[in-house]
Amino acid sequence: MVRPVSFVSQFNSLPWASWLAAARSTACADIDRVLAKSEPLTIEDFAALISPAAEPALESMARGSQTLTRRRFGRVIRLFAPLYLSNECVNNCQYCGFSRDNPIRRVTLDQSEVRREGEALAAQGFRNVLLVAGEHPKFVSNGYLEDSVQTLRELIPSVSLEVGPMDREAYERLVARGAEGLVVYQETYDRTVYAEMHTVGPKRDFDWRLETPERAYAAGFRRLGIGALFGLSDWRGEALALASHALYLLRHCWKAQITISLPRLRPCAGEFQPRFSLSDRELTQLVCAMRLLLPDAGIVLSTRESEPLRDGLIPLGVTMISAGSHTEPGGYTGAGQNRIHYTQRGRIISLADGASEWAERNDGTSGATGQFDIADHRSPAEMAERLRRIGYEPVWKDWEWALAPSATATE
Repeated sequence: MVRPVSFVSQFNSLPWASWLAAARSTACADIDRVLAKSEPLTIEDFAALISPAAEPALESMARGSQTLTRRRFGRVIRLFAPLYLSNECVNNCQYCGFSRDNPIRRVTLDQSEVRREGEALAAQGFRNVLLVAGEHPKFVSNGYLEDSVQTLRELIPSVSLEVGPMDREAYERLVARGAEGLVVYQETYDRTVYAEMHTVGPKRDFDWRLETPERAYAAGFRRLGIGALFGLSDWRGEALALASHALYLLRHCWKAQITISLPRLRPCAGEFQPRFSLSDRELTQLVCAMRLLLPDAGIVLSTRESEPLRDGLIPLGVTMISAGSHTEPGGYTGAGQNRIHYTQRGRIISLADGASEWAERNDGTSGATGQFDIADHRSPAEMAERLRRIGYEPVWKDWEWALAPSATATE
């Protein structure tokens, strides 16, 4: 199939080697020049800001990042919660707890259970949820995702999705049901590492995944989120690719809000260990550099990161955070636990096969397995109070669906 021109074409021709060389060997004098610029920064400037030479200037970067963020976004932080619909997946991804070959407890919520989870999140104050699921044909073949969006839209004004890539027509159906945002992480922008990490399943198609935000934009999504999973490849190379992708989307998908995420690998089923490190200080440097390059992009920080680090990073450029998160389906209410099955190397094991004894031997718990372990366990109320104490306003919902142009024309 011949694909239309997209970021893939640009991606294949970018001067990665020279950018990465700059990100590793920039002189200190160049950092001062970049920080003194009044005009918009370039990707070459960004390479300088993530270089080792920029580490001594981190305090200056942080001040500039904080000032720019407050100028563009004020003192507000949007809160959201991930709602996991299913941990069933046909992909084999070495780093993911949902990977097909991991012998974990699996469940897919039905619509009554989706509603229970949504009601629990609404009761905690959330008006913005991100629906998450592994990649499985049954999610797109029978209207499951469309029904889930519609179920949640009766409870939650803002519903976004983080699911396996789809074609434009499938996204249009989701938008018609009320979905307004799509998040897709490339995981790693290193083609070689990507091929090593994704050995089975549709996720092996690097280009199809890389083009996903553009298909989602064409289908009508008003929020687009991208990110890289830090720990799979050299963090500076990943950061350069992610920044380039964000710049492209800001130019070509300008009617949508663009957000970027910078998640680091966390412990999960399968016990995959990060291949590359990104220290707390380097992550801080990266957040500041991203804000200085991308003044109008949202920056998302999840509960993957620890409580002290999150509190420190929020004033430096972050605009959106999760709180009280669960990364397993049914995590907020225990929904779906009576229908759990188990898989081992892609084969479903029923309870009659002794799966319950197998689970008991492994961890002594019941319930579906999560995608990864979280690090910040504060409740939504605690997180909101912490934001107020450091001078920020927690925002649970920042727009009204009834005011959207499409809604106004039809309702």
